[in-house]
Parts: sequence; C-alpha cells; structure tokens
Amino acid sequence: MIAAAAERVFLIRDRRYHCGMTKQFYRLTLAVLVILAAVVSPRAQSLNAGFRTFLERDIWPAARARGVPRPVFEAAFRNVSPNLKLPDLVLPGGKNTVEEINFQAEFKNGADYLSEGAVSGNAAIARKLYQQNRTLLQQIEARYGVPAPIILAIWGRESAFGRAKIPMNAFEVLGTKAYLSRRKDMFREELLAALQIVADGHLKVGEMKSSWAGALGQPQFMPSKFLARAVDFDGDGRKDIWGSVPDTLASIANYLKEAGWQTGRDWGFEAIVPPNVSCRNEGPDRGIPIESFVEAGVQRVSGRPFPDHERARQGHLMMPAGRFGPAFIATPNFYVIKEYNNSDLYALFVGHVADRIIGAGPLKTGWQRTDRLTRGDVYRMQKKLIALGHDVGGADGLAGFKTRRSIGEAEARLGLPETCWPTRALANRL
Repeated sequence: MIAAAAERVFLIRDRRYHCGMTKQFYRLTLAVLVILAAVVSPRAQSLNAGFRTFLERDIWPAARARGVPRPVFEAAFRNVSPNLKLPDLVLPGGKNTVEEINFQAEFKNGADYLSEGAVSGNAAIARKLYQQNRTLLQQIEARYGVPAPIILAIWGRESAFGRAKIPMNAFEVLGTKAYLSRRKDMFREELLAALQIVADGHLKVGEMKSSWAGALGQPQFMPSKFLARAVDFDGDGRKDIWGSVPDTLASIANYLKEAGWQTGRDWGFEAIVPPNVSCRNEGPDRGIPIESFVEAGVQRVSGRPFPDHERARQGHLMMPAGRFGPAFIATPNFYVIKEYNNSDLYALFVGHVADRIIGAGPLKTGWQRTDRLTRGDVYRMQKKLIALGHDVGGADGLAGFKTRRSIGEAEARLGLPETCWPTRALANRL
C-alpha cells in the first residue's frame, strides 16, 4: 500500500520535475519506502496476530469460565488492535523498563499538582455542589462514615465532578495493557472484569469508555473495583457510576469504607518537622502516637495543638518531597485515600481540597525547586540503591516513601545532607 501510493505520487512529480528534483531522486526515495514497507508491515502484522492469539487462547477461556457469552467477547474485540500510544508498554523483544519521561500527573512536581488554581477551583465548585446535594451527602455520610468533603474532593479530582470527557475504548486500552504492559497480570484481571460488566448487563460494549488506564465512569473505578464496590444508592436497580450522582458519590464512599476508612478521624495535618526528626522515619509502616511526634518537637503549622482525640492515636510522618516541600502528620485515613489512587500527591490533593471546602486556607510551606530528574534517572538511582541493599519498594522510577527514606539512609551513610529526595548530588555518589 505504501509503495503503491508513493509510486502514484512520484509519477506525477516526475512529469513536473517538481522543485527541479530528478527522476533518479524520486526513484531512490521510492526504493527506500518499499524497503520500509517490507520491514514495518510484517512487524505490525505479527503484533496483531499475537494479540489475537492471546485473546483466543488466554482471555476467552477465562472469560467463558466467568460466564461471559461468546457474542459479548466478539463484540468487545471487533476491530480492536493494540494501541501502541499507551504508556508503560513493553513490545515483544523490548526491555522491561520504565519510560524515561513520566507523563502521569500524580507523579509530577507537587507545586504543579497542588497549584493554588487547581485546589481553590475544585474547592469552590465542591462547596456549591455540597449545598445542592446536602441531604444526599448527609445520607451517604451517615451510611458509610466517610466525610462529604472527602467524597466531593475525589469526585472533582477524578472526573471534574462528572464533566470530564472519557473517550477511550475500554477494551482497546485494557486489551493492549493485558498483552503488552509492564503489569500484564493486573490488567488481565481488569480486562476480564470489564467483559463481566457487559455480560452482567451494566453497559453495552459500545458504552464501555475509559481513561488511558482503563478506569470507568465519574469516580474512575477500575472494572474490578466497580464489580466489588459500586453501589445502587438511588434504588433504580442499577449501579450507575456513569449517569447517577447518588450512585457515584455513594460508590466513592463505599470504596473508602471497604478500604478501611476510620470514621471520626481526620486525614492528616500540615506540620513543622524539626531536623532532629529524621525524614527516614516516613511511611505507613512506621506509625507512632501523634503525642510522640509532639514530644519530639513536631508542631502544626497553624500553631494550634493537634486535636485531643488524635493525640493518643497513631500518626505517620509524610514528606512527599522530602525536605524540599511541606511535611505532614498523616493518619491511617491518608493511606486509605491512597488505596483509591496510589499516589502521595493524589491523596494530599484530596485531603487538602476537603479541608478547603470547609474553610481552611492554603498550605503554609511551599515546594522548593529541585533537580529536574526524569523518571529514568530515578529508576537508575533505585537500581543502585537496591544493589546496596536498600528497600525502595520496587524500581519503577517513582519516588515513593520507601525510595525517599532509602535515599535518606544513603545520604546519611555518605555524609550528605539528609533530604530524602532524588538529587544529582546523590546520583553522582552512588
């Protein structure tokens, strides 16, 4: 096809001697295109053939075992081929490594993700929606024990309160990722769950639209989470997270409840963490009574004491940019929000917007400028830290809490200032 089209173009141009170029030049170019067509086309054909084999030999038997009818399976994958524009794919014969540049919002700079415009804008809309849906939200809060501001903050972050366009074919996304992504097993399960959603009658195949990650509806549930945690709150017989506000908000609340939300507790508090409290003590697995943080010199930035009902309960040091940004004493509810989206910045955004909905002000501590390392840079640093015996939580190019505290441990060993954040100074010493 490429060669034929090029032949037609070049024959026309040959007659006109376009821009003074010679017939010999066009013929040489045509020959190059013919060679490229011969090389590229078989590879694409092989990829598509492998995809079809994967669907028939792996996905169909598993889907059939779950009660998915053959017509649903065939409709789901009709005219579907791998979408190679999706992130985090590993092509056959390629290296299983991370992308050099990270484009996912939740793992970018905190100053960008928690910009005042984004936070205040979401909080303002949420306040209006709270007034419009006050009775509904009170009923949901009473049933599930999750505060309305948290529910609204997640709704806004996930789908701009239901206004965001979610245009991608869920079966193309999930099929591609089940076949080619770095996390094939996870996406295989989500693909099977998506087929089950259609088989159970929740949606038709053509209505299964998702994000680039395969998330569905206004609360952006992965298919398996829809099956496990979506609820029919308006009583119409459908778990409608696409068109029903009651179902959407109640499903978010149920998700958090099932993930372990502790009713009556806050999500966390911005704090001043003195140098004697090491950033190496961060993480959900290193919790201590909040009173112990206070005795070590940790204070709330507001100047107010920690609430009496929180002081004896467990808290966790949380420093999403190491010593280069705001610090927090998080409660276990912060990590419940991370069950919804496993990103410190995401959970911080939700908690902070929830506070702003009820009248809190901006964060007191700013985000300092840091070395602009790529995801690939962080990945290579993690591999070096692993080789030295550190637990970074897996080499994925993302500076999660285990990577941050491993960096602090390496900095202490090398006599560098303790920052708990990826820097070129540390990269050059490892």
